[in-house]
Amino acid sequence: MVSANNNAPSMTAAPTPENTLALAHITDPHIASVSDIRARDLLNKRLYGYLKWKLHRGAEHLAAILSALQDDLIQTHPDHIAVTGDLTHLSLPTEFRKARQWLQSLGSPTRVTVIPGNHDAYVKTDWDLSFAHWTDYMLSDDTQVGDNFSLNIESIFPSLRVRGRIALIGVCTAQPTLPYLAVGSVGTVQMQKLKAILARTGEQRLFRVLLIHHPPATGTVSWRKRLKDAAALRSLLASYGAELILHGHAHHTAQSYLEGPHGRIPVVGAPSASALGRTRRCRARYYIYRISSARNGWDIGLSVRIYSADKNRFIPESENQLSLSH
Repeated sequence: MVSANNNAPSMTAAPTPENTLALAHITDPHIASVSDIRARDLLNKRLYGYLKWKLHRGAEHLAAILSALQDDLIQTHPDHIAVTGDLTHLSLPTEFRKARQWLQSLGSPTRVTVIPGNHDAYVKTDWDLSFAHWTDYMLSDDTQVGDNFSLNIESIFPSLRVRGRIALIGVCTAQPTLPYLAVGSVGTVQMQKLKAILARTGEQRLFRVLLIHHPPATGTVSWRKRLKDAAALRSLLASYGAELILHGHAHHTAQSYLEGPHGRIPVVGAPSASALGRTRRCRARYYIYRISSARNGWDIGLSVRIYSADKNRFIPESENQLSLSH
C-alpha cells in the first residue's frame, strides 16, 4: 500500500538519520562531444543523432545545467547516487571519457551506481573505448575481476550493490538499434539472473531499488522507444516484487505503478538532468529518496529538485512522504 503526503515538511536541509539512506536519482545527462567529430564517425546511426543535436538538442542539453547540478549535490549531499543511463549522446569514445570525468565529479564508484542507456549503445563500440571507462561504477559489490573474467555488458548485469538495507539492482536494456528506433530489451539471460537476485534480496527483506533505463510500465514512452520485453519483466516483478523502480529515457517526469506480490510498486522516471526543458514537465530535475525502515515496512521521504533558469541553480520543487507496507 502506498500513501503520499504532499504537505510533508522540507527535508532537503535536514540531517540524514543513521538508519536512513539518502539516494539521489539522476538520468540522461547526454554529455556530447561533437565539435571535433570525424566524418567517418557519422557513417552509421550517429549521423541521425548528430543532426538532431545540431538542430535542437544542442540547445536543450546544457553543460551549465550539469555544473549547477554538481553544485547542488554538494549542498544536498546524498549518501548514494544512481545514474540511469544516456550519459553520452552518440556513444563516441570522447564522450565516454568526458562522462567518466563527470562521474568522478559526482563521487567515487562506491558512492555512485551507473547503468547504460540506449544512447550509450547507439552503435556497437569497442569495450576498451567505451564502457571500460565506467566499469567500476557498474560492477556488483562481490565481482572479482581476474584473468578468467570477461568484462562486458552480459557479465556485469544485472548488478547488485547493497548499502545498509538497500539493494540497488541495475539492469541493462541498452542495445544498438536501427535509425529512428530507441527500443531496449532485458533479454532472457539477464531476466533469469534478475529473478534469482530479486528472490534472494526479497528473502533478506532488503529494500530493492530496480534501476533501469527504459520504463517498464505501459504508456510512458512511444512504441519506437519501448522496452520490448516489458511484459515479461512485469510478470517477473508480479511474482518476486521490488520496492521501487527508477528509470530514465522518457525525458519527462513520470510516475506509475506495477503490481507486486504484496501490493503496488512505485515506478518513477526523472527528466534529463541537463535539459533546459521546452515545458516544465521536461525541465531538468533530480530526485532524492530518503529511505528508512519502519515497524511494518518502509518510510520514504521524496525531495524533488528542479533547475531554475532564472537563478541558474537547482531549487526545491516538492516534498512527499511515502509509506510502503509489507
